[in-house]
Amino acid sequence: MAVETTGSRRQLATLGLGVPLSLIAFAGFIYWLFPPLYELFWGATCNTVDTWLVCSGFLQRGFTAGVLIAITAPTVGAYLVNRQMALIGEALAHTAFAGVAIGLFIGAAIPSFDYPLVFALIVAAIGALGMQYIAVHTDGYADIPIAIMLTGGFALGIAIISYGITFSSTVESYLFGDILFVPFENVQLMVGLALVVIATVAVTHKQLLFITFDREAARLARINVWFYDTLLIVLTALVIVAAMQILGAILVAGMLVIPVAAAMQVTNSFNRGIALSIAFGQVAVIGGILLSYYWNIATGAMIILTAIAIYLWSLVG
Repeated sequence: MAVETTGSRRQLATLGLGVPLSLIAFAGFIYWLFPPLYELFWGATCNTVDTWLVCSGFLQRGFTAGVLIAITAPTVGAYLVNRQMALIGEALAHTAFAGVAIGLFIGAAIPSFDYPLVFALIVAAIGALGMQYIAVHTDGYADIPIAIMLTGGFALGIAIISYGITFSSTVESYLFGDILFVPFENVQLMVGLALVVIATVAVTHKQLLFITFDREAARLARINVWFYDTLLIVLTALVIVAAMQILGAILVAGMLVIPVAAAMQVTNSFNRGIALSIAFGQVAVIGGILLSYYWNIATGAMIILTAIAIYLWSLVG
């Protein structure tokens, strides 16, 4: 017993030291190391290819953000789809839009607090925890909290906008996505969220996989199912916020579901399915961005339509 207690204390001490150090390392990479690496990569790419598609600053930011989304969204979506929780992404996207509305409202009153994506992140995380609480502490159907968040979050966002914000291109970009509207600061935020999501999934993959396919056995194995359920929903909220400016609140859930659904038609392996879904996501994002500019069609819509085309190919392939 003493040995177990000592081991537990060491684990807690390691965790207590490791988490702050990891956060400091993430922050250092995002703010000091990532910008020069970003400039170096796109500078070399532009010198090699020498076309406006890779030399335009707004497209460089859009491609970078899109590639990050195509990694994180299918990674988290694989667990959601296999647990038949695909609609959670849509519900959290609408909740995040309410956070954007709050951020725009506060930013209009206090310009120094004009960070709508930060407010979206906070509100989406709170919404994710609230959804999990309702699901655990009520005797209703599991889809009730999803339906409440799906409609309530969007309603709250529209109410705030109609009360104090003029409907503008900024609001429209968060609703439908706009690759032209992604500033470098938001790309940095996406890098940070992507690192958090990837690192968390890498560390907790075995537990998440266990509760995805056999929840009762996970409980018998003394895995904290509630904690990992909550963790998965919060990770989904992070991905949703990261993807909003490219795809928009209305379309963002598609990247959580469609590449994973396509991968499930090609392989029965969960791990290979994640790798394939990321590959399909990359094709959808890069192909969608290119097609949107050649055909002058909204970028977010074209990304989702490309992903659907990949899914239809997987059905007949």
